[in-house]
Amino acid sequence: MRPQPNRKKGMLILCLTILIGSCSPLTIDPTETKTAGWLDWDGEGGWSGASRGAAEGGLVMDVESEALVEAPKGSMAIMAPADEMDWSSEEPRDGDVSQRPNLRAGSVDDNAEWDDYLLYRLRFAEWNIHVREIDVSERHIIQVTNKQGQPVLGAKVTISDDAGQELGSMYTHADGKVLFFPLVSPEVQRYQILVEKGSASTNFTLNQNERDHTVVLDAQSAKNPVRLDIHFLIDSTGSMSDEIQQLKANMISISERIHTLPSNPDVRFGMTIYRDRGDLFVSRTFEFTPDIEKFTEELRNIAAEGGGDYAESLNEGLHNAIHLPEWRVEETVSLIFLVADAPPHLDYANDYSYAEDVFEAVERGIKIFPLASSGLDDQGEYILRQLAQISSGKFLFLTYGAGGAPGDETPHHVDDYSVLSLDELVVRLVEEELAQLSLEQ
Repeated sequence: MRPQPNRKKGMLILCLTILIGSCSPLTIDPTETKTAGWLDWDGEGGWSGASRGAAEGGLVMDVESEALVEAPKGSMAIMAPADEMDWSSEEPRDGDVSQRPNLRAGSVDDNAEWDDYLLYRLRFAEWNIHVREIDVSERHIIQVTNKQGQPVLGAKVTISDDAGQELGSMYTHADGKVLFFPLVSPEVQRYQILVEKGSASTNFTLNQNERDHTVVLDAQSAKNPVRLDIHFLIDSTGSMSDEIQQLKANMISISERIHTLPSNPDVRFGMTIYRDRGDLFVSRTFEFTPDIEKFTEELRNIAAEGGGDYAESLNEGLHNAIHLPEWRVEETVSLIFLVADAPPHLDYANDYSYAEDVFEAVERGIKIFPLASSGLDDQGEYILRQLAQISSGKFLFLTYGAGGAPGDETPHHVDDYSVLSLDELVVRLVEEELAQLSLEQ
């Protein structure tokens, strides 16, 4: 990521304020206790300071010389960084979010517009831009309902081959669905599916000539109140400094919006903050907590800095967000909101891979909702859309008008998207997840 000046005019992590109103390249030693706190950080060193190099612990590791290919002419033009945009003639005061522009954002559901997404993948392949390719062209939708026709949250779906060898498992989302992509493991000829929740279970052989599979299970849709785990995965390099200030300013009021939703969920919040190798730290993860005051207290201390190049250590941040905190998993609506304006490094040695960890998220029933900030290039868009599509989430992006001010336009490769104010969009996403389970129990 390019280093940015401190003054940015109202951007991304505002969405987070709205929402709340294996071999490791670094040694991770989570605490044994399950109380809220930092799982991989002892609190020493703070959030600001000079970057550390190899002489101070080896944070700068060897990288493979794998050059990335520039997007061709005619592909997406990168939106100017937010600090270069002409938001208003009146400069807002530090920390005064009410003085900042009313940000607008769009969203697309690539699983709902499947044919369009497949065409986008074909066009992208012609640009010869490096990503971790995952063949999702054969997509099977397995939907689990109960005898009343209600979606079943948290049913475990296990995939095996004909010999009974388990290949993987996943948990259904609030809509009772999971996605399965056989071409990820093309050597298997036939798949056996076991669906279970509690004492209820059923199994069937996957008919690969069909793409939609409905399973009726004698099980409860979900417990009341619905459990909701929300984890924020935030780029905290220098270009994000002003967003984090907005997040800290609005967290309390926004948390009240979630707690007063009609569905009254049992909600917990957690976060993973990431930067890049060579910075003060690469990734720090805060355990889930229902204690809003404790959560916001930690947010107030976060500062953004570092990030000397464009790509960041998103791979490590994503891995830690999935593996370090204690996700409740069973009968839980589990969401990651990823805020990023740069793709992950794909040239680091001894790194995690987003192409593997997105399936780790699926196994835990976690949906990923990436939010693209200004400056995200074609490579970054494709990767964020991979994360959203495979995990059954949606791809979100800020929209702009004249002079880069908030508006309804985007440079990304999307059509037929709806635009709302950013706060309404993010809150609506949470409401949509919960509404599928707002049934009398």
